[in-house]
Amino acid sequence: MIIEEDIKLDFKDVLIRPKRSTLSSRREVDLNRTYRFKYSKLEWTGIPIMAANMDGVGTWDMARELAKQKLFTCLVKSYNIYDWNHQSKSIDYNHFAISVGTGDFDKLDIVMNSHPEIKFICIDVANGYSEHFAAFVEKVRNAYPDKTIIAGNVVTADMTQELILRGADIVKVGIGPGSVCTTRVQTGVGYPQLSAIIECSDAAHGLNGHIIADGGCACPGDVAKAFGAGADFVMLGGMFAGHDEGGGEVKDGKVTFYGMSSDTAMDKHHGGVAEYRSSEGRTVSIPHKGQIKNTVLDLLGGIRSTCTYVGASTLKQLSKCTTFIRVNRQINDVFLK
Repeated sequence: MIIEEDIKLDFKDVLIRPKRSTLSSRREVDLNRTYRFKYSKLEWTGIPIMAANMDGVGTWDMARELAKQKLFTCLVKSYNIYDWNHQSKSIDYNHFAISVGTGDFDKLDIVMNSHPEIKFICIDVANGYSEHFAAFVEKVRNAYPDKTIIAGNVVTADMTQELILRGADIVKVGIGPGSVCTTRVQTGVGYPQLSAIIECSDAAHGLNGHIIADGGCACPGDVAKAFGAGADFVMLGGMFAGHDEGGGEVKDGKVTFYGMSSDTAMDKHHGGVAEYRSSEGRTVSIPHKGQIKNTVLDLLGGIRSTCTYVGASTLKQLSKCTTFIRVNRQINDVFLK
């Protein structure tokens, strides 16, 4: 048993300190980024915010709408070859990824052979620390040397480096911070998300790789903090759930949203929770939010405002302009009571 004494931080543990700025309007802030990925050599330009590959979030309709705003979508794993043949031609291949698990190589091969124009592959598992997962990333890299590979999830610098060395262009960072994830409660495993972003981004950038901050963002300010901490992309689940584009039945003004390791997801996609495992997600009812466009405009407006507070004229400059202030949570708790 080892105890690490270093302080680790979550989004709620910090605020961003304002700085003198020459910007006079949010309109002056450019949120587009251009990245060139390590292995695929693909150059990508857009606003680096992603819809998570979750039911009710990573849908075709969501991908079509977000692409109009230059945002990205990781599509759900459950789409089959029929879905790809009938839906994929209607969306921008620069702004979505096919998502697969480690047991989906045959499906991936069929889809990629039918749609070689696909540019991004997201290899998604809850626990990215197994040798089996790292080997699968390497297998996909060898099979598709010119594709941009997203792989995760991990939360530490060493495994971030390992996945990049195995062939990942982008590493997905986050274990347990999501609004409908119960991994930390069910297993006791996790890592404060802000510190994970800081440490994993530093490790990835040293190898010319990139990271996605996946989970834990509940408001535009959290997204700004993730970018300020060094994230190249920020992935959103709960913030993008509950919209028209996510599908799902609206009942009494509510929409059902659930984690992809929840009982609901397991029943839907796998016929139930296997005897050897437990649910690590929850199912909740959230307000129906209407069109995603309105949420995106509010989100981007918040990030632009952050940039004006710290003098960053571009999103790229935000991390260089960010100084985090640790919040005394004990004092805050007293005031909140």
